[in-house]
Amino acid sequence: MKKRVVITGMGAICPAGANKHTSWKNVLSGKSFVRKLDNDLYKNIPSKIAATLDGLENLPESVPKSKVRTMAPSTRLALIAAQEAVDDSKLFLSTVDKENIGVSVGVGMVDLEDVCQTAKALEISYSKVSPYFVPRILLNMAAGQISMTYGIQGPNHAVSTACATGAHAIGDGFRFIQYGQAKAMICGAAESCISPLSIASFCRIRALSTQNDKPELASRPFDVNRDGFVIGEGSGMLILEELEHALNRNAHIYGEVLGYGLSGDASHLTAPPENGQGALLAMTRAILDANVDYTQISYVNAHATSTPVGDAIELTAIKRLFNEHCINVHVSSTKGSHGHLLGSAGNLESIFTILACYEGVIPPTANLNNICKEAENLICVSKSPMQWKQEKRIAIKNAFGFGGTNACLCFSNFIS
Repeated sequence: MKKRVVITGMGAICPAGANKHTSWKNVLSGKSFVRKLDNDLYKNIPSKIAATLDGLENLPESVPKSKVRTMAPSTRLALIAAQEAVDDSKLFLSTVDKENIGVSVGVGMVDLEDVCQTAKALEISYSKVSPYFVPRILLNMAAGQISMTYGIQGPNHAVSTACATGAHAIGDGFRFIQYGQAKAMICGAAESCISPLSIASFCRIRALSTQNDKPELASRPFDVNRDGFVIGEGSGMLILEELEHALNRNAHIYGEVLGYGLSGDASHLTAPPENGQGALLAMTRAILDANVDYTQISYVNAHATSTPVGDAIELTAIKRLFNEHCINVHVSSTKGSHGHLLGSAGNLESIFTILACYEGVIPPTANLNNICKEAENLICVSKSPMQWKQEKRIAIKNAFGFGGTNACLCFSNFIS
């Protein structure tokens, strides 16, 4: 039999806050943390805004200065979020079998700035190339560094599926525990690739918002005036545990992972099919895996990045899934607050989805002032949080990536 999997710890660092508590509080407030990029290197790029970590105070740091040069910025963020999640779970406060604890952590993109600077260094001299360059750009190094930090020898798994990375990492960790390959997993992703080259590249495919005069309003999922996503950075980590393992150590349980669904669009490099079939398949498979009826689900934490095409297609898929039940389904996207963290979007937003189930409150979509026509018959939560009073609260979390890769996770509050 498949084992039940629960969430016993979470950690986050994102533009909305330097930890899980602050990030959640700010997301519930509906505030936006998008800022203007003042560097002259952005002056000829159409998009001059991003959701950065620059405004955070008392930024935690769990990496010794002597090791900073060996790691990409995303790896350091992963370690910060992992430390908070581990502390939150109290996983290592008692004797545990570290051979049965693993890591499932991904990164969507390498730091292009690092690549550019190293290429310039090579033009000067071979000896100027850092011996740590390769470890900094390998996408599995965040998982590897977490594994080494805690001495855990279970599955050491890395994922890189564009903007679905974090959701896939959680889903894969969930599977490892379900089928007895681990007792606990540190799961999530990290992203830190804001640079002139990355922003210019996304602008060339017309993916980014160019509402530079009012950056705080630029990320606006489902709004009729949305014009593209706002790139963000950060990390979110979850501690998943087999239920009996968590109960035996009297762990605090935030919620339960019920199901995991995957699909491929098989359609286009960057755009999903208009009917949302890939998204529909991922959601349907997650619900089937969870062994619940779709009418039991009352909240969808959408991928919704604030692009004109993507948001509309996701809403189409959601309405195809729920049909007449749409009038009972709440939908929101927290990207209006913290921007789109690319590979670290699905995991960060999973934390907010789990907290919604745990606390019984649905986060709003920041900047949603004029709801688009595709959202008709759905309850789009905007401006302020909404109370969620059901005893059993079940939600799904969507994450979709370039290349047509889709993931959906089904979460609920924990009821023994």
